[in-house]
Amino acid sequence: MNGWCGKILKIDLSSGRTEAKRPEREIYARWIGGRGLAGYYLRDKVTRSWDHPEMPLLFFTGPLVGATSPTSGRMTIMSRSPLTGTAGDASVGGSLGTALKKAGWDGLIITGRAKTLCGIEIADDQVTLVDAAALAGAGTSGAYARLKEKGAVALAGPAAEAGVRFADIVVDGHYAAGRAGLGLHFAARNLKYLTVRGSGKIRIASPEALKKAKEDVRRLMAASPVLLGELGLGQYGTAALYDLLDARRMMPTDNFRRTRFDAARRMNAHAFRQRYAPRRTGCRGCSILCKKITADGRSLPEFETLSHFSALVGNTNLETVMEANRLCNDLGMDTISAAATLACHEEIQGRPLEPSEILSLLMDIGAGRGIGQALGQGAAAYARACGRPETAMTVKNLELPGYDPRGAYGMALAYATSTRGGCHLRAYPISHEILRKPVATDRFTFSGKARIIKGAEDLFAVVDSLTACKFVFFAASLEEYARIYTAVTGVESSADDLLTAGERIDYSERIMNDNNGFRGTDDDLPARFFELPGTGDGHLEIPPLDRAEFLKARAAYRRIRGLNEEGRPTREKAAELAIDWDGCSEG
Repeated sequence: MNGWCGKILKIDLSSGRTEAKRPEREIYARWIGGRGLAGYYLRDKVTRSWDHPEMPLLFFTGPLVGATSPTSGRMTIMSRSPLTGTAGDASVGGSLGTALKKAGWDGLIITGRAKTLCGIEIADDQVTLVDAAALAGAGTSGAYARLKEKGAVALAGPAAEAGVRFADIVVDGHYAAGRAGLGLHFAARNLKYLTVRGSGKIRIASPEALKKAKEDVRRLMAASPVLLGELGLGQYGTAALYDLLDARRMMPTDNFRRTRFDAARRMNAHAFRQRYAPRRTGCRGCSILCKKITADGRSLPEFETLSHFSALVGNTNLETVMEANRLCNDLGMDTISAAATLACHEEIQGRPLEPSEILSLLMDIGAGRGIGQALGQGAAAYARACGRPETAMTVKNLELPGYDPRGAYGMALAYATSTRGGCHLRAYPISHEILRKPVATDRFTFSGKARIIKGAEDLFAVVDSLTACKFVFFAASLEEYARIYTAVTGVESSADDLLTAGERIDYSERIMNDNNGFRGTDDDLPARFFELPGTGDGHLEIPPLDRAEFLKARAAYRRIRGLNEEGRPTREKAAELAIDWDGCSEG
């Protein structure tokens, strides 16, 4: 095959057996790879409890991975989320996806539970289960230092071993598969790490056509101020958004009770660059280089980490943000969920946390110690246990990221309709509502947003399946990537063909969630956003969301998405998208 390897590796940790699965071409054509193909292999197991031995943990690449396509150094990790109960996935950079592909595998399916703590080591077609008792309780940085000579490395940290519901998976020491609590699946399987080394090459159907399409994408990237401008992501990373979001009065502050942070100018990306003088780096094969690493090996925080460990929790100390980011990475915890849970705790206790308290509570969470055990269940569970559910800023139990929806109505709708919960990356309307790419839309209206959100969800579903980075779509379009896909695989495909695949992938996730009891009423926002205004300044006011208008937009979205009036998927729409309805459950 061109683009794909044609093989998927299955490892049963209970028996130690391995199996090479060879999907039919039609499966690849319908589900592409990455998030799509992972979802295909999750769907008939998704109604089991997240920690059931037969619940698969899935690592999937896409046809563009390893094919020198721009920004294709990513992969999807997926299973049922321990935090939300939804079909949970995370896209992650680093070298793991490329290594797995070069080893000859499009994906990896892990089931079962080892008798003792183990590691999986893959070298091309050789698979070895290794005793990992010596790494029990080890932080991800120390464990990575001991394992990096074995190839690409994926690790769970102490937080997973302590049962933290938002434990993540850290790849190559710096890249986090952060959302949905997938690191907890490692602990449930007695798995500490995965290493992969591959020596093969990816077959390309038309190298010349690929070269031309790549050149066109790179020209578009070079001309993009958002990507490679002097104030763009290449220079400052995602933290470049910090000042902009605060100026637009949509910076989540004090657990989303305010939308402007008085200390923002002291905590922005420029302040971090001045103090820490980081070098630029990034995912394999990417020229944006949005990740920033200090001389002593620490990662500068991404925007959501910076916003949440500063404005959301009321912290004005740069080093506290840096150390909180380092601790979360070493313990193996999602920074968004960790900070949002601390902000919920602050509101419940009625006072802000001191910098030292932020750090000590993170350590308590990672160790499952004292109040850290309750906080480690996530904001929604913690707030319910305290009798204050209104303080949890979550959708479908997933803590909200760094964009206050009162300042961007498309984001309000996107949070509510996302298949994995309160997520900014399922549709990312900030691109048009704030960054004005590809065209500007009015951020203070729901008009037209239902169709835009649905289209963006379909786009990003297929982007996560090819795989590619969403950032490149600030410059390029799916038309360029359809040309790349055709050049790599030899499968003639238009942008519309790929969008249909994206629609199929998204709809399949909705069926999985429906089978797990999620209903249209779960597609909603915390009451706070409909009751409290944001922080105005006399010139720009941020009113509460109008609930009637929100519900009207949600109803329009349901019609466009092909859901029924209650927001549930239908057999008719599934058939239209060539989805096997009965194959989405165990019957």
